Amino acid sequence: MASAAITQDEKTNYLNADYGIKSWLLTTDHKRIALLYLISITMFFFLGGFFAMLIRLELLTPAGDLVTSDTYNKLFTMHGIVMVFLFLIPAVPTVLGNFLVPMMIGAKDLAFPKLNLASWYVYMLGGGWVLYAIITGGVDTGWTFYTPYSTTFSNTNVVAAAVGIFIAGFSSIFTGINFIVTIHRMRAPGLTWRRLPLFIWSNYATSVIMVLGTPVLAITLLLVAAERLFHLGIFNAQLGGDPLLFQHLFWFYSHPAVYIMILPGMGVISEVVTCFSRKRVFGYDFVALASICIAVLGFLVWAHHMFVAGISVYAAMVFSLLTFFVAIPSAVKVFNWIATMYQGSISFETPMLYAFGFIGLFTMGGMTGLFLGSLGIDVHVHDTYFVVAHFHYVMVGGMVMAYMCGLHFWWPKITGKMYPEGWAKLSALLTFVGFNLTFFPQFILGYMGMPRRYHAYPPEFQVLNVLSTAGASVLAVGYVLPMIYFVWSLRYGQDAGPNPWRAAGLEWMTSSPPPTSNFETTPVVTWEAYNYDEIDKQQEVPVAS
Repeated sequence: MASAAITQDEKTNYLNADYGIKSWLLTTDHKRIALLYLISITMFFFLGGFFAMLIRLELLTPAGDLVTSDTYNKLFTMHGIVMVFLFLIPAVPTVLGNFLVPMMIGAKDLAFPKLNLASWYVYMLGGGWVLYAIITGGVDTGWTFYTPYSTTFSNTNVVAAAVGIFIAGFSSIFTGINFIVTIHRMRAPGLTWRRLPLFIWSNYATSVIMVLGTPVLAITLLLVAAERLFHLGIFNAQLGGDPLLFQHLFWFYSHPAVYIMILPGMGVISEVVTCFSRKRVFGYDFVALASICIAVLGFLVWAHHMFVAGISVYAAMVFSLLTFFVAIPSAVKVFNWIATMYQGSISFETPMLYAFGFIGLFTMGGMTGLFLGSLGIDVHVHDTYFVVAHFHYVMVGGMVMAYMCGLHFWWPKITGKMYPEGWAKLSALLTFVGFNLTFFPQFILGYMGMPRRYHAYPPEFQVLNVLSTAGASVLAVGYVLPMIYFVWSLRYGQDAGPNPWRAAGLEWMTSSPPPTSNFETTPVVTWEAYNYDEIDKQQEVPVAS
């Protein structure tokens, strides 16, 4: 793959090409755009975490004596809006996906580099509107914007927040279109669909959901703003509208959005598990097909959020059955990851520790989702802390663990530097322990009947709430540590070399950090995916443990 004559531009990597701010703000290099997203998304993550900290401090005592009930409503609303729409949905596709998709398929960039840069600016514009809504008084409707409260009764900045989410949605659409076209049209010679990395399969399925689902949310929030501003009878029953229509439209997007958040993370786990087990992925075809099945079936289960909203018993039974059915492809992935590790030569570097954490926490979240898909149990635990715990086990325990797993796995490739392994393992441990300490008590609280979104509660719930707040403190340390040692590694970290993990994949066949154009010459793929048996035969080097 080496070229006899390499131009100076090809020798220069994307980090050292030009340090000027203008060159970064006008760049069309997918790797630099990924780093712009990384910085932006990290800022919003810690903003959402700040709101979460205030929520947990309020819940330390039963009386609700830290903030008023109105302020508390705004805190959990802004926490949800920032975390869901500005972090969880875009994080893995825009950061890891942007950086890796072209390299993993042997391309020099995404199909539409300028559209890629535009997607970041659109994301920042949408985030700016949300920040404006926060600064000028906040929003108190909950991140779901349920009508009629959002359209009639709330006197907060609903329109500004809705406009921000509406604008940010175009960023997802641009990214999804870019990924779909790139994966279809720009794969290296020999890289057939059955040789694609599973991370590519996951991002492809995610892109389909983003392109098909995001417009539904966008038009729904636009209708909320229109009804609020012009008093139209879309959702207002007094004017001939239907308030349940909003829930159908909102959840038609927002349940598939769960898979926008989790599918790319599943792709990360597939890459890490096979690398640190030194084995081909067990049942590659089934894992790849499971991503597509999740994307399709995810559009068929939205009304399981509405079992107590007044839909018919027959509709509820159908959606309950489909909810159980959509769990099958997720279970296939978990089974195949475990089967991949079985009798593998497992090494316990930091990315693998995060992968273990993901598998455990995501499985817990998925299993408790079956409780919520059961009609009788859902009636009991609906809108309690059981739902909060389930959602966070899937999203934070799943997606955020996978995101941290991916950052640790590809950080040497992104920067050319290694992070301190001891501190990284400590952060993985703190994150896992802190997460369980935070959210497992909430399953018990929900089953006992504590409603979500209440800032005051009966005294008998205090012990579990104190435990949850203590866990959140541990979890916060686990999240702050990587930011510190990642920045430290940029200056003091050891040089990583092109492939510190001896991993399979085209992205590891370039220098670290990669050249601006990714590859000196277009690679030709002649091997099957995850050929670790061949790699280990060629490189008789003992695996680190």
